[in-house]
Amino acid sequence: MEKKEVIQTLKEVKENSQKRNFKQSVELIINLKGIDLKKQNNHVNIFANLHYSLDKKVSVCAFVGPELKSQAEIVCDETISVDDFPKYKDKKLLKTLAKTHDFFIAQANIMSNVATTFGRALGPLNKMPNPQIGCVLPPNGNVKAVCEGLQKTKRLMSRNNPIIQCNVGKEDMKNEEVVDNIMTVYNTLVAALPNEKHNIKNAYLKLTMSEAFMIGGKQKKEKLVEKEKTGTKPAEKKSEKKGATEKKPDDKKEPIKKETKE
Repeated sequence: MEKKEVIQTLKEVKENSQKRNFKQSVELIINLKGIDLKKQNNHVNIFANLHYSLDKKVSVCAFVGPELKSQAEIVCDETISVDDFPKYKDKKLLKTLAKTHDFFIAQANIMSNVATTFGRALGPLNKMPNPQIGCVLPPNGNVKAVCEGLQKTKRLMSRNNPIIQCNVGKEDMKNEEVVDNIMTVYNTLVAALPNEKHNIKNAYLKLTMSEAFMIGGKQKKEKLVEKEKTGTKPAEKKSEKKGATEKKPDDKKEPIKKETKE
């Protein structure tokens, strides 16, 4: 995927999209190929460190001891002291907490307590504090720096389908900023795939409520093959070839004629 193709496709997306009463997100959709996702080892679950924030505040909750409590209370959306862990035996409270925040950070020397208390709720959602992106801090760590970094961190997950879909910006952001985020996500993903770019089938760009445009595609509008998975409705086009959908009306007329004859 070339940068110049991304620039051109982003331009087409914006030019052919209707104005809405809200700021639409720019969405990147990447279809994968040649990967057996039935094998757990082949699942994509990585993080991309963007250069530009997405104009949407990321919510961060901190699990801390007394050493980091004062720092966390200033910069985090919610701070839970290790002394308050027992109250989260309440399953409803635990589930609500897990759904409220995007990221969870924790003080390293209480991680065993965090796992015991919150693991059953955060684990299935892949929200346990992740040391790969600095979410596990030493008692003298810098909470503010971690939270600022998380504002530009994007998680890329394939789950059970060979598709990666994520927001890479807002429609009112500068094009060069959105393009930079797109290339960052793409390059991060390619580096994590077993056969790198050979595991990329194609990629699309769209706004929240717009059609999807294939990056580097010859046609202006390209419908997604995986439309049910992405929630994108393809553009209505008149096809020269007679497909199954064009034959349906004829199929319905034949029984009617038979009934009238009888």
